[in-house]
Amino acid sequence: MSVDHPFKTVVLSLVLLGLMLLAIAGLDYLLRADTFPVRNVSFEGEFKHVNQRQLAEAVTDRASGNFFALDLSAVQRAAEAVPWVHRAMVRRRWPDGLHIQFTEQQLAIKDSVGKLCAQFDGKYWLKKDKEGGFPEDFYRAMADAGWLGIAMPEEYGGAGLGIAEAAIMMQTVAESGAALQGASAIHLNVFGPNPIVVFGTDEQKRRILPDIIAGKVKGCFAVTEPDAGLNTTALETKAERDGNGYIVHGKKTFTTTASVADKMLLIARTTPKDKCKRATDGLSLFYTDFDRSKIEVTEIEKMGRKAIDTNQVFIDGLKVPLEDRIGEEGKGFHYLLHGLNPERILIAAEAIGIGKCALAKATQYAKERIVFGRPIGKNQAIQHPLAESWMQLEAANLLAFKAAWLYDNGHECGAEANSAKYLGARWAYEACERAILTHGGYGYAKEFHVERFLREVMIARIAPVSEQLILCYVAERVLGLPKSY
Repeated sequence: MSVDHPFKTVVLSLVLLGLMLLAIAGLDYLLRADTFPVRNVSFEGEFKHVNQRQLAEAVTDRASGNFFALDLSAVQRAAEAVPWVHRAMVRRRWPDGLHIQFTEQQLAIKDSVGKLCAQFDGKYWLKKDKEGGFPEDFYRAMADAGWLGIAMPEEYGGAGLGIAEAAIMMQTVAESGAALQGASAIHLNVFGPNPIVVFGTDEQKRRILPDIIAGKVKGCFAVTEPDAGLNTTALETKAERDGNGYIVHGKKTFTTTASVADKMLLIARTTPKDKCKRATDGLSLFYTDFDRSKIEVTEIEKMGRKAIDTNQVFIDGLKVPLEDRIGEEGKGFHYLLHGLNPERILIAAEAIGIGKCALAKATQYAKERIVFGRPIGKNQAIQHPLAESWMQLEAANLLAFKAAWLYDNGHECGAEANSAKYLGARWAYEACERAILTHGGYGYAKEFHVERFLREVMIARIAPVSEQLILCYVAERVLGLPKSY
């Protein structure tokens, strides 16, 4: 027995060794590139913005080779690097295929923001419309979720996404029923710092951007003046050099959120107009403290958007340190332009969002409201205007996102951004008007919300640039017609 036992042990060991060698050989056979090649790659997802050909090309190198040897995580990373792809899941599909399931970034943004906005329903915004008061809890919720930094660089705490993604976010906010009360609460945080991102020093970016992204500071846009109107070259607010800084005197109007602002993005003349070669020269841009000991704020009562204050601002001897100037002295107007096209794109997206919300409410009401024994939505006089509004809003939306794509990819987008703002605001206004008329007398009642949408969307038709100046811009810059003013 003592001899037999070692013999059995040796035999068993040899058998186990043989099995191991066989397994290794089998594994080697399975992992050979030419043994079980991947023959097809399939995709599952909504190709609304994602380009299928681009997606397929992006994963080709990573998804080719042996079926068993593929690094699925590498395929996933390649897929998620494609524009608009938010998340990808990759799995093997026996016997020779890969299946990639993805979600669009747009859908992810819209879904996440929509869920957050659902916490602030129509009753919340109706109360704000009646009582006023900055929507601090909404602002805080958006900031805590990281949305204020959607288009800010990642190194400062932002998401590093583009104006296209920001437009999706802002449209979702407006479409939720928050309209411009909700959108304007966070609007400036999204587009306002853009000149700082583009032209600010590294020190300024480190000092300024993280607090904006985190929602620790609120800002206002101190540009428009009572006597200048839309003629930015006629601004008279002066910033006079005083040692290692400037002393500012002047007045601004229609300054949103000045009542709650900690900071302001201010443009002021540092060189007299008569000493400049061009009217656009001599203006400088500052991002500085909103020092209320030197600034008087008077609120302007207005038609809508009661929760977001609009003000006259009087500046008397405000000291601005040199380190608060953005870029070179005298080039502020040109820096400001880098924030204006994104602003027009976001305004367009927000207006379209309001229009979509109004259209949805009108459509639902038309289905449910029974008059003369039938739903009013059965009448073409109701159907056709609503259908037309849907087509108009979709067309404006396409132009808005074309403008966003152009901007994000470094192309000129002035004509598209301005035109999207023009069409989005006008057609959203029309959709809101039709929503009121669809509701009949109830449309005039505040509890149905649609009259609020009309009052708020009117802003988008007026500001930040008039419809007439947009038409002049297109006539001159696109069609080559002579300047008319």
